[in-house]
Amino acid sequence: MSVVFEKTNLLTDKPFHYCPGCNHGIIHRLVAESLDELVKEGKLEAGNLIGVAPVGCSVFAYQYFNCDMFEAAHGRAPAVATGIKRAKPDTLVFTYQGDGDLASIGTAEVVHAAHRGEKIATIFVNNAIYGMTGGQMAPTTLVGQKTTTSPYGRDEAWCGAPIKMSEMLAQVPGSYYIERCAVNNNANILKTKKAIKKAFEYQLEGKGYCMIEVLSTCPTNWGLSPVEAMKWLEENMIPYYPLGVYKDKGAAEK
Repeated sequence: MSVVFEKTNLLTDKPFHYCPGCNHGIIHRLVAESLDELVKEGKLEAGNLIGVAPVGCSVFAYQYFNCDMFEAAHGRAPAVATGIKRAKPDTLVFTYQGDGDLASIGTAEVVHAAHRGEKIATIFVNNAIYGMTGGQMAPTTLVGQKTTTSPYGRDEAWCGAPIKMSEMLAQVPGSYYIERCAVNNNANILKTKKAIKKAFEYQLEGKGYCMIEVLSTCPTNWGLSPVEAMKWLEENMIPYYPLGVYKDKGAAEK
């Protein structure tokens, strides 16, 4: 009997701690599958792979990815990844970050890492809320969206507009590849995996900073069922955060 599906070697056997309906599990698998394929294709040695996870929903990512992992302080994953990559330039280094982490306390780190053209890849999970710490408003929270710290909905006049990280980092000269994806249906899941793998391939080629933004759900803090959360993402997040490639120097160079 032929094998049609099997667990990727780049994920451990540790059960995920994420809430039911959370998309982190899907995104973890896409990252692991992409890395596993690169190993099997002979493009990457499993021992030359290092991930960095900071504080946030992904704080326990070191338990799930079957590779060397570093734990960074909140928002500091790009800084830690920069040090690792410069000390070990032959390794593939990636960060796995949420929106409260990357787009708030870690904004300076990611902007300057991109400006320097650091040869690292970032997987940026945007669920428009602080998922781990109680559901507070994040820089990516939509206008009108209710959270524990915006019970009447985000007020743009008071809090400003939600930050669009892909659009912003695409304008940075040192960034190489920026794409926004989602995991709300099978077609978008496949596109997300393709984008993640492409970012890793660019890193193996020694290119500059890459970021893949993935729109994700947080049913628990949104107060919705997993099915309702997927619908909310499609109807509210994607219109404000359009999917697509925002920068690809590799395509432009061909």
